[in-house]
Amino acid sequence: MMTVGLIGQGAIAQHVAQGLDRRVAQLVLALVRPGRDGAAQAALGRVRTATTVPDGLPDVMLDCAGHQGLAQHGPAILRAGVPVITVSLGALADAGLAAELTAAATAGDTRLILCSGAIGGLDTLRAARMGHLTRVTYEGRKPPAGWRGSRAEEVLDLSAPLRHEVVHFDGDARQAALLYPKNANVAAAVALAGLGFERTQVRLIADPDAAGNTHQITASGDFGEMRLAIAGQTLPGNPRSSALAAMSILAALADLRAPVRF
Repeated sequence: MMTVGLIGQGAIAQHVAQGLDRRVAQLVLALVRPGRDGAAQAALGRVRTATTVPDGLPDVMLDCAGHQGLAQHGPAILRAGVPVITVSLGALADAGLAAELTAAATAGDTRLILCSGAIGGLDTLRAARMGHLTRVTYEGRKPPAGWRGSRAEEVLDLSAPLRHEVVHFDGDARQAALLYPKNANVAAAVALAGLGFERTQVRLIADPDAAGNTHQITASGDFGEMRLAIAGQTLPGNPRSSALAAMSILAALADLRAPVRF
């Protein structure tokens, strides 16, 4: 039986906890913010909670808390020799944190495992960069409510109805990930799989006609051309969290034990 811990207790953590295959994995720990122990127990069930990385860690930790949770707990977990599966890929836009996590994983002889999150096609980008990958762009489109609590509110009045789509960010993936820490993990995933943060172009759009969150990648190189679009569903009660992102954590966890895998 593999033991599992969570960083976080929000919508993604709850989906992951509910989706664990109890025949092979047991949830034994949740790292939460101070004062959130009771809420974590209510959301996740009977599980040990802690606010700092304790002794006696489980076999693997699943980061469901976002950039801050990975930055706060990731290095200590990795140094302890425990792998971390994360969808907080935007945190790696911070070069200092990326270096710290890499050094910690090396010291602990373990791995930081990056999930695909809310997007697909990353295997194509990773293969294409082995040749001459020339261009990668990512476009993220959400209804206005999906951008609440983000930097988009500094550009748009999201309390008023939008009559047409508005581009509120147009730049590179590093800028997108740092400016939109809760919304641009997909942009970071595309950058890490392909041309890197500076060479990946990103457009973020608020669209009143969007039924959900849409992610589109276009890429070209000596492999040919790629155009991929995913219209994703969000998790219930949280328009900023992708259902596919939560599923990708469960898929990565299953891969740890799979005798045959992609």
